[in-house]
Amino acid sequence: MPGHIRIVNDPVDLVPLLMTFNDPSFKKVYELLNKSWLTEDEIRAQVGEESVMVCLQLLKKGNLVEEQWRMPKPGSKPEKEFRATYNKFRANFQCNLSDLADIIHISLSNDENLREVVDQIEGELTRGNSSINELSRKFMVSPVFVKGIAKRIPHMDVKGQGLVLLDTGR
Repeated sequence: MPGHIRIVNDPVDLVPLLMTFNDPSFKKVYELLNKSWLTEDEIRAQVGEESVMVCLQLLKKGNLVEEQWRMPKPGSKPEKEFRATYNKFRANFQCNLSDLADIIHISLSNDENLREVVDQIEGELTRGNSSINELSRKFMVSPVFVKGIAKRIPHMDVKGQGLVLLDTGR
């Protein structure tokens, strides 16, 4: 897979990267997937973590893995298998330091205040308020902060100028 470069044009796309490489078990999953195609069960057997599903969701959100169906043995069910998509990184953006500070804080923090903001944003989404600008005004944070939250939470994502709740089978 030489030559596959992850080009990041939006600083918010750093959130899944920073979260992946800040967590030792997520980093190990990424390293395993960088070597070969593996199913979720094969990853779990090597890592021994129940967080494998969350890690795979995060890697998918960051466009860091690709998936395909593994051809089963006769009489067996097909399984999805995963592989890391990129092995190089290039940043192609400029942002102010306040936005960068928000991105790093969102990516690496275990702050309970962050959980409260996430709960409030989820509440607004369920009530139909999905506009990033409206949410940022309501909670007095930057639009980058709102988008960063969406990139951090596995069941939330950014679509255009709004946020959406994803159906992740939770």
